[in-house]
Amino acid sequence: MPTLPQSRPARPRRKVPFRLVVAGVGAAVLVPLGIQVAGWLPENPFGQDVVDRSTTPLLLSLQDLHEYHAASGTFQVVVDREVDTRYVPSVISGERVEFLATGTADAYVDFAAIDAGAVTLSADGTTATIELPAPRLDEVRIDPEESRVLDRDRGLVERIGDAVGDDPVDDSELYALAEDRLAAAAAESDLRERAETNTREMLTGLAGSLGVDDVEVRFQESADSAG
Repeated sequence: MPTLPQSRPARPRRKVPFRLVVAGVGAAVLVPLGIQVAGWLPENPFGQDVVDRSTTPLLLSLQDLHEYHAASGTFQVVVDREVDTRYVPSVISGERVEFLATGTADAYVDFAAIDAGAVTLSADGTTATIELPAPRLDEVRIDPEESRVLDRDRGLVERIGDAVGDDPVDDSELYALAEDRLAAAAAESDLRERAETNTREMLTGLAGSLGVDDVEVRFQESADSAG
């Protein structure tokens, strides 16, 4: 009797653990979602943002300038100031300071002082005469960046006072002396003469652009008498 072929036993099916299935599904969902989220997230999501809440600048005052600053000069002086204590040697009490001061002074013409009759124009409009006040010197402005103490020699009493005291050294008198010296130097210079020349050239050019060919500018005071 023929022998029938024996059938192979069925291979048992491997069961995938449920947690792996859940993890795979989660990954399949999160990967596209992560790509979509990455599209709208900023390049540096944890960076810092700066918010400026400053107020809008306000115009507190507006004034018309009536002074024509026609010339400017820079001056320099060394102020050598010494303070002595009577009957006491300078090594015990006293002070000597050398202060280098650099400042500027302007010579200006005050146009606000010009009245209606200061400008005379010819009938044909080609000739004009302008009467102006003499140039004046503005206050000296000391440049703190270009000014400094060259040397300071103080007595023992002053040095001890600096060591135990809280008050800083006051150089306001040095600045006041320097301003006086620089103002005197500006008064002796040719700033006012230069201001006359520059003002005359400015007004002549301005009048020429308006069709006035001949312009005479007169100053009411001489430069030497103006203060």
